[in-house]
Amino acid sequence: MSVMIPDLENYFRGFVPPRDALLLELEEEAARESIPIVGPVVGELLYILGRISGAKNILELGTASGYSAIYLARALPPGGKVVTLELSEDMAQRAKANFARAGLADLVEVRLGQALDLMAAMTESFFDLIFLDIDKESYLPALAHCRRLLRAGGLLIADNVAFAGADPFNQEIFSQEGWRVVHLLSFLPHHSPEQDGLCLALRAD
Repeated sequence: MSVMIPDLENYFRGFVPPRDALLLELEEEAARESIPIVGPVVGELLYILGRISGAKNILELGTASGYSAIYLARALPPGGKVVTLELSEDMAQRAKANFARAGLADLVEVRLGQALDLMAAMTESFFDLIFLDIDKESYLPALAHCRRLLRAGGLLIADNVAFAGADPFNQEIFSQEGWRVVHLLSFLPHHSPEQDGLCLALRAD
């Protein structure tokens, strides 16, 4: 039987993906102002999943300062677009400024309002990827909207599913027909918290 690497958490801290100056600045700002961001490990995962899935139309629920949307937008193929929903007008304006600084202003559309209300009014049904990162009590009410707005074969990614508020969502998506689902308990350096769950779900029909 193979021997495990000792002190796994410190070991995997050595594999945090590199970031450019803007992302590092946003990480420092988030730590200083308690702005919730996904951090570089989940950010890089979003980029990789976006690229390998070929996602051209992406919906993000919860913009904050725009950190995760930058990763998603950088993964887009030509002609792609990210639509991101944000409740706070201040955060939405800050995110727009950050998208402009990243050279991504033409690729990201910020819609201001309560995510569930905005989703209910949306008529699109072609999103290739949806990233769910709003208040956890809204995850379950958002699930039906995600199913309606995500194309068959599309990917739903939910952050923070180890939070107690996400439990009803976890139970429902795991038992609901029409999804292929995996929940991952993960160690995520620079994420908040560093030990958390991620849910990856493929809309199967």
